Amino acid sequence: MNDNLEAYVLDTSAWLTLIEDENGADIVQNILEKSREGGVTVFVSFITFMEVYYITLQEHGTAEAQERVRLMTSLPIHRIESSQALGILAAEIKALHKLSVADAWITALAKEQYAILVHKDPEYEQIEDFVQTLKLPYKSMKFNKTDC
Repeated sequence: MNDNLEAYVLDTSAWLTLIEDENGADIVQNILEKSREGGVTVFVSFITFMEVYYITLQEHGTAEAQERVRLMTSLPIHRIESSQALGILAAEIKALHKLSVADAWITALAKEQYAILVHKDPEYEQIEDFVQTLKLPYKSMKFNKTDC
């Protein structure tokens, strides 16, 4: 499906960065604009839709969760569902790395599609030798003197 175009997989953290206009949203927006122009291919795992929905449901309610999923589906992306081959690859990744199940699926998709995994999740640092990644700016930790 790649058609020799540069390909990206947007992790849940990349979507939330875009939707919540966090530092790095411009990078995600630029990738999506290039996809609309036909210059790159963007893949999104089925599990990312679930994560965006449940995180938003917990934080903002049903209406906002539904709206965010509608936004995602309206953009120039390829939603990839589960398959036996992808499930086996995700299981192998999960067995070898300390990743969440969702992150193992997302990593498997990036590997399968020879895509760059776009994220803002330090958990992915352990798979940088396995798939190419593009790190969005991590959220800065607020230092509080009372933490000492």
